Amino acid sequence: MAKFVVIGERISATAPSINRALAERDPAPILKRAKEQLDAGAYYLDVNIGPAENDGEEIMKWAVQLLQSEFDNVPLALDTANKKAIEAGISVYNRSKGKPIVNSADAAGRIEYVDLAAANDAIVIALCNGEGIAKDNDERMMYCQTLLERGMEHGMDASDLWFDPLFLVIKGMQDKQMQILECIKMFSDMGLNSTGGLSNNSNGMPKHIRPIMDSAMVAMCMTMGMTSAIVNPCDLRLMETIKSCDVIKNNTLFADSYLEV
Repeated sequence: MAKFVVIGERISATAPSINRALAERDPAPILKRAKEQLDAGAYYLDVNIGPAENDGEEIMKWAVQLLQSEFDNVPLALDTANKKAIEAGISVYNRSKGKPIVNSADAAGRIEYVDLAAANDAIVIALCNGEGIAKDNDERMMYCQTLLERGMEHGMDASDLWFDPLFLVIKGMQDKQMQILECIKMFSDMGLNSTGGLSNNSNGMPKHIRPIMDSAMVAMCMTMGMTSAIVNPCDLRLMETIKSCDVIKNNTLFADSYLEV
């Protein structure tokens, strides 16, 4: 059994300091956030350059080369609505520590991201939604099947599609949370990998509650068979929970120092 894959979410154009650093090609803020996440236990780093409609290809190439040269070919998830920017990032990507992840496809307007991943021997995060959020697990699994078939038609291994149930905000959608967990179990029962923006579940909660809720959620997801999550690895409580669950699931060998590994 493989260890849970932590994808660090903190290099994102939604943060003003990162948005500015990407626009100005200023490496310092990006390298600082990358180092913090890798030191905290992230394996992949998500590189979200936003829509990047004008110079997305140059930005993504620059970011990929910057991060991989500084951090020994760290594996990256390339995250943007600009398809050409993802292709540009993959063109300069070093795979020695892991395939690039394309973040992300869905079963509607972004289904071609599956084709892009297939053509470039990449992993793709496959969101189980269409034009809108799926109303129940029947719909999620229908989208899952659509995306899985699309990948297989293009020669992908099923293991390279990482299915995202789409985490929903607990504040206001509390009654939907067990459906998400049951969906993860369905992926797991099919032998499929899964991931997703787990911290969405705690959006809108007070700052001191979010790490508690995220830790509880990740533990429940790992029990259901989730194999990865896009999270803030600088959240110590969350990372301690993930590492502990990996020991309990027999994904990592116990040693008294397991939290330091």
